[in-house]
Amino acid sequence: MNEDLLQAYSCILQEYLVGEGMHLQWAIFINVVVNCIIVLVCVYILDIIFRKFIVEAFKAFSNKTKTTFDDYLVKSNFPRFVAHILPLGILWHLVPIIFIESPFMTNFLLVATKVLSVVLFVYIFRSILRSTRNFLEENERFKDKPMESYVQVMMIFAWGIGVFLIIQLLTGFSIASLTTLGAASAVILLIFKDTILGFVASIQVSVNDIVRIGDWITFSKFGADGYVTEINLATVRVQNFDNTFTTIPTYSLIADSFQNWRGMQESKGRRIKRSIFIKQSSIKFLAVEDVEKLKEIQLIKPYLEHRQRDVDKFNRTHEADKGLLINGRNQTNLGVFRHYADAFLNENSAINKDLFLMVRHLAPTEKGIPLEIFCFSYDKRWENYEHIQADIFDHLLAAIPYFGLEIFELPTGKDLQALA
Repeated sequence: MNEDLLQAYSCILQEYLVGEGMHLQWAIFINVVVNCIIVLVCVYILDIIFRKFIVEAFKAFSNKTKTTFDDYLVKSNFPRFVAHILPLGILWHLVPIIFIESPFMTNFLLVATKVLSVVLFVYIFRSILRSTRNFLEENERFKDKPMESYVQVMMIFAWGIGVFLIIQLLTGFSIASLTTLGAASAVILLIFKDTILGFVASIQVSVNDIVRIGDWITFSKFGADGYVTEINLATVRVQNFDNTFTTIPTYSLIADSFQNWRGMQESKGRRIKRSIFIKQSSIKFLAVEDVEKLKEIQLIKPYLEHRQRDVDKFNRTHEADKGLLINGRNQTNLGVFRHYADAFLNENSAINKDLFLMVRHLAPTEKGIPLEIFCFSYDKRWENYEHIQADIFDHLLAAIPYFGLEIFELPTGKDLQALA
């Protein structure tokens, strides 16, 4: 639009209103209002046209390219924001021409245009950051990294700069002075204390590889036990196994202790560590006939034959009086059962023999002697792991009576009633 035509139109309208008997000040005011409405309507129409054209052109371009980055730009409204730049530029150019006789309105609209431009560029920067985050999350290298934290930090800095620029535009005060920067820094540290702590923590979490998205963690302090679904600047989101969600402050990951099960998931097996409590009064020495009877159990027959030969040889050498069973060397039913449990685990195809495997006694307790099973299952999936563990202890608990042993149990009501 020609500058002379705009000025001529404004003068004609003002002269017409004065010619109709209107006071000059009122004529100027109405002239400004009419011009303002015309400018806003024209800019709005141009904005709609440019927005539709640029958005459709960008969609067509993104559909033809192989990369997905431009698709994410479309989803984050990047073309829509870019389309607003041209109407704002036109408004910036027209305001000093149309409102040449109203310096106040000129300054007001120019400042408003500058403020809108600052906000617009912040939104454009945000859409680029979000598109970059979504694009990088497709890559396996960045899929488990807390990209959201870095986006949030950069957006805080972007909005901080934007707010400072807007304050400078509205007040005219420079933000470059040391006093202003010092005061602003103090305010930022006070308001964004948790955000700064979260930012530092998210960097340490990422650099030290403490937690990844998808890790199974147990954080008793916050009642979290499940998989990490999101790591952002302020919080870590955990989906518990009951399908509830727990949010944990990000800085708590480096300030407090928690359990990360990733090491187990990446290892060659998942540990089984559980004890069976044996009633102490059921433990006894095995006579020769007891040993012969236990040889019927195929799994420990070779062990019993080899062990009994060593026992008999020792007793003959030392002329042990076997009229009393305690004399010399003897096998015990608990010791034989311990070897049976060890052999059973070594025969179990679900147990990883390359990892540590042991059956041992623990110190006697008021509940009996704990016989601890320590081994690792090949399958680390929770449901299958529990099935394997249950099958092992089902078998061992059912096998105990064959060795003349008893499981310790606290007396129930029926037990007390039988005694009475």
